[in-house]
This record gives sequence, structure tokens and C-alpha cells, in this order.
Amino acid sequence: MKPNLKNAIQVLFFAAAVFTQVKCSSSNDTVENPPVSPPVTVTNDVDFWLTKGDQSVLLAKQSGVIGFGTTTNTFSNIEVDASQKYQTVDGFGYTLTGGSVDVINQLNTTKRTALLQELFGSAENSIGISYIRISIGASDLSADTFTYNDLATGETDLDLAKFSLEKDKNLIAVLKEILAINPKILILATPWSAPLWMKDKNSFVGGKLNTQYYDVYAKYFVKYIQQMKTEGITIDAVTPQNEPLHDGNNPSMYMSAGEQANFIKNNLGPAFKTANITTKIIAYDHNCDNANYPKEILADAAAFPFVDGSAFHLYAGNISALSDVYNAYPTKNIYFTEQFTASTGDFGGDLKWHLKNVIIGSMRNFSRNALEWNLANNASFQPHTQGGCTTCKGAITITSSDNFQRNVAYYIIAHASKFVPAGSVRIASNTSGNLQNVAFLTPSGSKVLIVENDGSANETFNIKYNGKWVAITLDAGAVGTYIWK
Repeated sequence: MKPNLKNAIQVLFFAAAVFTQVKCSSSNDTVENPPVSPPVTVTNDVDFWLTKGDQSVLLAKQSGVIGFGTTTNTFSNIEVDASQKYQTVDGFGYTLTGGSVDVINQLNTTKRTALLQELFGSAENSIGISYIRISIGASDLSADTFTYNDLATGETDLDLAKFSLEKDKNLIAVLKEILAINPKILILATPWSAPLWMKDKNSFVGGKLNTQYYDVYAKYFVKYIQQMKTEGITIDAVTPQNEPLHDGNNPSMYMSAGEQANFIKNNLGPAFKTANITTKIIAYDHNCDNANYPKEILADAAAFPFVDGSAFHLYAGNISALSDVYNAYPTKNIYFTEQFTASTGDFGGDLKWHLKNVIIGSMRNFSRNALEWNLANNASFQPHTQGGCTTCKGAITITSSDNFQRNVAYYIIAHASKFVPAGSVRIASNTSGNLQNVAFLTPSGSKVLIVENDGSANETFNIKYNGKWVAITLDAGAVGTYIWK
């Protein structure tokens, strides 16, 4: 290379270097230390518990981060509004039948204690049942029929001198264990039949209460509540008769609306008042296809003051019947006290239907509680009386002395009971397409939204609250419970 050309190239490189240095030094940034954006931290705002209809996920807490924001999307909204409040929740649970007690007692001590803690406790692995129903005497899911005042044919006992809770001593013992775990649990008690000597036929199946024994039968209720109290068990509420229009069960007893109104206003209510008993009297306790039954009782001016509210099952009719009665008598409470899952049922189908109707449906129609039917039985769906329900599946199946399985009714109730304690209040939330839902404000200030995807396809939607939202995807037939502060 010629010396002049070489010198010229060196000059050009020098000039370029000087220019680059000047250019860089005049900027706020330097090549050696480029700007670094701070990391974006997404916090989890919502806990999400999921059960899928195919049983691949069962009441499992999801690990994904769910954070509220304001990024626009085109998904539908479920908007929760805590400023609109409705009924207070008394609780969620089951009926603790005599048969349930029999099979639970077949577990060894360790397994039995673990089961009761799981069902009624407040630990992370518990489902926090807060309301139970029991039978006054036998139900059809008892091993045999009985009342607390069974006499030989032709005998009477007007003073109830032979009244005894002895045949329910095992139930009482389990109730005491449950109360030791959850002293605040509420108990509803219901008879399937009066003692036979009080009925117009000498049979546990059907028949009516003789009017001449209305007064002594009211005293039977008083004696029951007082003796249970002596055992340390407070009965929060009673219904005068389980399924009063179904007289083919064993046990059972027919009681028309007029008869129940007369019994309440002339006998049961005054007997409670005289004995200073504050146990609630809840009317009806039967299907949603006859809203006129409780309305007839509440329309009776003399019965009205003694009645706390009305109870329903859903083996017939529509869950909207609860709102029908509530709207007619808004000062009286609404309860949902029984629905069974069958041995012939499908897990996915039962999960959808019961979440939609028993949990979400009853709550959106002003019920203070939601109860599935039987808590536990064995693999043969026993015990039950002769003629009692042979297909009623417990929430728990006791399979051996050291093992049990959780059935669909366990998850139906758990999606509410674990997250919505007694004292919570239902708050407003809109229904969006197939996304059946209900929302609550808990005593601790948490918001809880239960959503069931009643459609056949997965759906993505927004949970919207206080001007922010978060997008969620829920599988077809699945149920999700979402909790946030």
C-alpha cells in the first residue's frame, strides 16, 4: 500500500472514532451500560379451587397466578357487587342419618377421627361442614324403624313417661364428637313419623296424626329438645314432618297444609312458648312443586308468628319456588334441606345438576342453607329400612374398617362449605350464558364466587370486581370456587 493512501485511511478511522465518542457522550445512554427495565411482578389475587366432571381434578387448589387488571378483552363478564347484599348463610352440609352413624362407627379409631376432622374441622384438608340435619326417631336410612315412645298395640302414654332417646345413643355420641370439633354447627331435626299410638293407623308407613294427640305430640317435641339439650346438643330448628305429602316411605306420615298449620298454631308453637324454647319451627320440608303448601301455613294469621320459614327439597318442581314463597312472605326465611345423589347417577352429570340447583340455585333463590341428603353408607347403599331408599348414595362410602371413599355429594357441598362459612352474606353477581354462579362476602371480608360451567364447551370469562377484572377459563361441566380479598 502506498504511504499516502495508508495515512489517509488511518486519519479516517481516527476521525470516525472521535465522532462516535462525542456522539455517545452527548447521549443519556452509553453503549457500555444500556438501560434495563425493572422486572414486572404479577401478584396472585385470586385463589382458585377446581373440580372437573371427569374426576381428573377433585377439589384441588390451582397453582396459576391470577391477578386483577384492566387490560381490555372481549370475554363475557361475571360482575360481583358486594354493595348489593341478600340473605345471610347459615351453612352447608348433609343429613347425619342413623345409618351414617352405623357405618362411620365401623371405622377404626384413627380413621374415624380423621374422617370427622376432615368433614367438620377447619384445617387446610377439611371441608368445614357447618349445618347438619338429623331425624327425630328413625328415618328411612336407619337400620330399623323406631320413635322415642314406642308402645305395645293399644297402649298410650299421655304423660310421655316412657319417652327415651336410648335408641339414638350412638347418634348422640357422634354428635358430641362433631360439636367438639365445631361447637357452632347448626342442627335441624325432623321426624319421619309420630309414635304409632298417636296415628290413625298402626303402621310406620303413612297414616295421619290423630287430632286428639296433637297436644301430646307437641310435648314430644319439647321433651326431645330438652333432653338433647341435657346431652349438650342444641337443636337450632325443627320441621313438623319430613315430606308431609309423601306417605309411602318407611317411616312416613301424611300431614296436609291445613293440618300442619293447626298443629303449629294450636299446639307446637304454644308448647315451645310455654317451655321457653327458642328452637325455630320451619314449615313444609318437601318438594318445590307445591309452593302453595307453605304459603297456606304462612297465610294463617295465628300460625304466622310461630313459623320461622319454609324448607324445600327438589325431587319435583323448580328451584324458583323458593323465590315464589320468599317474595310472598319476605320476612320469613327459606331453607333447602334435602337432595340425594343416586347409586345409578353419573359423577359429571350429578356435579353439574346439583351445583346448578342445590348450591347455586337455592342460594340465588334466598335459601339460608343447602343440604345434600345422606352423609355416609356402605358399598351396598345400606343401612336402610325395609322399603326405604335403596339407591341413595352417601357423600362418603365406608369400604372397610380403615378406608372410605369420597363421592360426588362430598365435592358438591365442599365447593361451598370449605369457603363460605356461616355468617357469610350472599352478594350480587350476574349470570352469563352457561356460567351458573353465586357470590358471597365472608365474615373475614373475603369474596367467594362459585361458578359451574353448565355448557358442553370450555369457556373463558372475566371475574369483574371494583372496576378490575381477571380472565378465567373453566372446563365444560367443571365447577370452580374463586376467593379474593
